[in-house]
Amino acid sequence: MNPSDLRAKVPSLAAGMAAAGHSPDIQLSQTRHRAALVADWHIAPGSTVLELGCGQGDMTAVLAEAVGPEGRVVAVDVAEPSYGAPVTLGESADRLMAGPLGPRIDFRFATDVLDPSVDFPENTFDHVVLAHCSWYFASFGQLRDTLARVRPWARRLCFTEWDLTPASGDQLAHLLAVLVQGQTEAAGSRGQGNVRTPFSREELLRLLPEAGWTADSSGSVDTGELQDGDWEIAACLDLAGTEEHLAALPEPVRHLVLSQADVLRAVAKPRGNRALAAYSVTAH
Repeated sequence: MNPSDLRAKVPSLAAGMAAAGHSPDIQLSQTRHRAALVADWHIAPGSTVLELGCGQGDMTAVLAEAVGPEGRVVAVDVAEPSYGAPVTLGESADRLMAGPLGPRIDFRFATDVLDPSVDFPENTFDHVVLAHCSWYFASFGQLRDTLARVRPWARRLCFTEWDLTPASGDQLAHLLAVLVQGQTEAAGSRGQGNVRTPFSREELLRLLPEAGWTADSSGSVDTGELQDGDWEIAACLDLAGTEEHLAALPEPVRHLVLSQADVLRAVAKPRGNRALAAYSVTAH
């Protein structure tokens, strides 16, 4: 699909998502961001795509539009369909499957591609996509193993994640919120947030050859209209205020987290905090 045609579809794609009923403006900006990514990845009509960490299908819908009626998107997530709020993964998937994109999508929840029972023939897919899901992995090693596992199944990797390097001071609150959440996970307090294993773009580029991939391109992606900075700041402060999470931390780490939360409260705005930029990497 022509990139301009895909971007023109953004309003209808966003309106077709179940979450649009709760936050239509937020859904529109999230869909617009993903459409820009897919347009830059040049995913052609008729393509077959394996999407890992599909979540509620924000990227799935855009991919399904891009591949057209002759294409196919297999959307996989380790979470159960009941996961998520205010709309669950299952509710969002049902909404997409009932719409015009449904015949192009195969949702597979509660599915771990590292499970030996999950397998595909070599080069089944033209592309494997990971979009803002890699920090959700339990460890960097798990991400490496996953990228190596899917390497025979797909010809090309399309990857995007938040960039830990801030471009301006007003992104520091988002950065701090991300690092605190990663720190608590690394110290043994396991949670259910979106940030579990944050890593830099440079670390990903060092990882790719270990998993059998060769990077083709890497570039920055504007995120100026996205709300994820606010969401991660709220998640971080909620974590720092939850005794259950704090009790699982060694005492020195616990005091460090509480102090960092104090700093975050001082520098973050009530809302409208600027999100970190993202980056996009393609590989073969």
